[in-house]
Amino acid sequence: MKFLVSALRKISFLITILALVSFDGFSQKNSSISGDLIIFHAGSLSVPLKEVATEFKKLYPQVNIQMEAAGSVASARKITDLDKPCDIMASADYAVIDRMLIPKYADYNIKFASNEMCIVYSEKSRYANQISGKNWMDILLKSDVAFGRSDPNSDPCGYRTEMMLQLAEKYYKRQGLFVKFTTKDKAYMRPKETDMLALLETGSIDYIFLYRSVAVQHNLKYMILPDAINLKNAAFAAQYATAKVGINGNTPAEKQIIRGEPMIYGFTILRNAPNKAAAIAFAEFLLQKDKGQAIMSSNGQPSVVPMKIANYEKVPVQLKPFVKK
Repeated sequence: MKFLVSALRKISFLITILALVSFDGFSQKNSSISGDLIIFHAGSLSVPLKEVATEFKKLYPQVNIQMEAAGSVASARKITDLDKPCDIMASADYAVIDRMLIPKYADYNIKFASNEMCIVYSEKSRYANQISGKNWMDILLKSDVAFGRSDPNSDPCGYRTEMMLQLAEKYYKRQGLFVKFTTKDKAYMRPKETDMLALLETGSIDYIFLYRSVAVQHNLKYMILPDAINLKNAAFAAQYATAKVGINGNTPAEKQIIRGEPMIYGFTILRNAPNKAAAIAFAEFLLQKDKGQAIMSSNGQPSVVPMKIANYEKVPVQLKPFVKK
């Protein structure tokens, strides 16, 4: 009996030692990742990325995460025009990274989530108990109703709203619909989509053209739009491409033409990222199915990982399992 007790004590002691060694190795590995991590991101990523950052910090407590939300185009211009230091740029439209950052500021673009356009409102919104898929156009165009949308020159949600309205004009066979919407309620246009939530909460506006994920994250009412116009379904890619919007280019006289396509979010790690090690660790966490991707999906932004990527050879080895060549 004494022999058995002694043996059990030895086994328990060995298990404790192994656990401590394992934990110490884990701690040493994670403690090597430290310092400031600067992330510029789309406003519609504010809620999920905050949750991702909270969970990431449990593994990497010595990383100080600094996040700045803005329209995706505006975020990219902080890098290209203002030379602001940045480690990760996460865009609501992956194409912003392709157009504005590659190849001068970044080498690759990883697609990681999707979304869709919808109409968001609250219980206080005028005609909230009447709006439907058949009459939303007539309700939003009423003189006693106000709606908000974001600026297409600074935010993908803004130009996606205009694309959706172009598609809606054809889908519902309502000639002139696009012009009616884009000339109404301009006073409620804001730099990014999440800027309009306070206006809705105070009753200054009744409806917002917004991403479904933002409605889910803020427990707001929303009306689903048909796949033919909501920029969600890849099966309608050719139809989406018939919509196009011109936004400001690099000079006042320049215009960039953007065509509609299924909604895909993307991110990149900047070539001159001040803290590349922390950026890679955060990106790896974000892309893992049971970690960052689970958080994204729970916030209404389903995963698209893995997707094909250009410049596969330039992707850090830690991130290659999450992309396709």
